[in-house]
Amino acid sequence: MAAFAFFSLYSCTKEDTISQANVDFADDDAVSNAVFDDVFNTVDNADIILDNYTFAKSLSTVVSDTCPEITINPLTPGVWPKTITIDFGTGCTGLYDNTRSGKIIIEITGPRWEEGSVKTVTFEDYYFNGIKVEGTHEVQNMGYNTNMNLVFSVKLMNGMLTFPDGQTIQHSFQHQREWTAGMQTRNIWDDEFLVTGSGSGTTVNGLAYTNTIMTALKWERACRFAVSGNVDVEVEGSDPVVIDYGNGDCDAVATATCNGESKQFQLRFRHRFMMNN
Repeated sequence: MAAFAFFSLYSCTKEDTISQANVDFADDDAVSNAVFDDVFNTVDNADIILDNYTFAKSLSTVVSDTCPEITINPLTPGVWPKTITIDFGTGCTGLYDNTRSGKIIIEITGPRWEEGSVKTVTFEDYYFNGIKVEGTHEVQNMGYNTNMNLVFSVKLMNGMLTFPDGQTIQHSFQHQREWTAGMQTRNIWDDEFLVTGSGSGTTVNGLAYTNTIMTALKWERACRFAVSGNVDVEVEGSDPVVIDYGNGDCDAVATATCNGESKQFQLRFRHRFMMNN
């Protein structure tokens, strides 16, 4: 899962109530979360398909989005590394009515349950709802923690989102994703995670920003967005904005707070720059 932000040049000042610009800071971050969490889910789904083939010799699975064509090379069980290619072609509308195109390519060093196994994810002309997604995404199995939950290190290196008008956002992050429920099933919809970590990069205006998860984000695969937790977003020259994802309700509402002033906003998969396109 990933979190990074797009910002305007407006700042939150102590003399003002929270403005629409402040809410936009939070909204941008939430959209970014959705883009990179979708990548994680898509990659994990493909890994489940690989597991299913290993044990049942079938490439079909009840959790698969039928939209992409998924190929695995080599198919031979026990032979590693493997390459999984998820090909959405020239455009396909699938889960949650999101449109994806291009390819996600995954290099896997070993079985998903094996401690130390690494998935390295790259993109080939990949677009999510019209936003070009680039970078190297690395997911490593770190083994079980003291709570006996499986933990993954999730890194984004040289990440970039490009809008149709050519504006770009650059970002890198280092997260940990603790698998708290659904680990023993091959059905992703009962999975739950706690995500911690931080990121940094530059905004569309070339300003430096940081993004820190203050309280672990709880993700439930049955829900479209994080259901709880909060993130501190700081951009050069502005006061911090905190995003609160709520108390566990499976909804599409979050709250942005700046200097004690708060405002709710709607979560969505599409960026506001592109809503009228």
